[in-house]
Amino acid sequence: MVSLIYKHFASVYDRLMKDVPYDEWAQFLHQAIQRYGNGGNRVLDLACGTGEISYRMAELGYELTGVDLSGEMLAVAQEKMMKKGFDALFIEQDMRELKGYKPFDAVLLNCDSINYLLKEEDVVKTFQAVYDHLNRNGLFLFDAHSVHKMEKIFKHAVFADNDEDVSYIWKCFDGEYPNSVIHELTFFVNNGTDYVRLDEDHYQRTFSISEYRHMLEKCGFTIVDITDGIFQSPDIEQAERIFYIAKKS
Repeated sequence: MVSLIYKHFASVYDRLMKDVPYDEWAQFLHQAIQRYGNGGNRVLDLACGTGEISYRMAELGYELTGVDLSGEMLAVAQEKMMKKGFDALFIEQDMRELKGYKPFDAVLLNCDSINYLLKEEDVVKTFQAVYDHLNRNGLFLFDAHSVHKMEKIFKHAVFADNDEDVSYIWKCFDGEYPNSVIHELTFFVNNGTDYVRLDEDHYQRTFSISEYRHMLEKCGFTIVDITDGIFQSPDIEQAERIFYIAKKS
């Protein structure tokens, strides 16, 4: 079982993520696909969430399919895509067990979604599933929290925010595995008349650059680039988020 199933989070996710630079993120992915890809435009947005990246990639001319474990998230993504005038397929499925698709030219796994897999065997299983669903010279592009972020920024930290629509308290604790953390989240959501409390626990784990490299190569990928992407840290080992670009030969 994947360590996260969004119960209530879909209803507040976009409001909490409103400061994420999705436009720049989509442009980064687009430029990487144009630079390193095979020229095709079939893209799978894996763990697509509410579709913020999905519809932006559709706007850039890609034929989009979205997969997520949360039906609630997919419903939001589908509505956005329809409002934008795009026809896209969204399917509720575990990213470790992809099946039923024609090969893609690129697979995206954004917003540290890979970090919700706590066991190395599940990461490898996901990488292999992606590899098996790519065309020749297809790209796999994903990002992950750095070890530095897990150990030095998240652990034992408390974050809080208070605004008119959504307020939250976010506490971080040591997880069971190396380089893992438990996010204890409490939201207070304004429903128009009063505030509703929602509670969620999220479990994340990351691996070092060398460990991710080894797992990718184990599945047959060739590493094209490892970068801090749009966030421009002077030292990638100290970057909070690391982007991996791998190719199926």
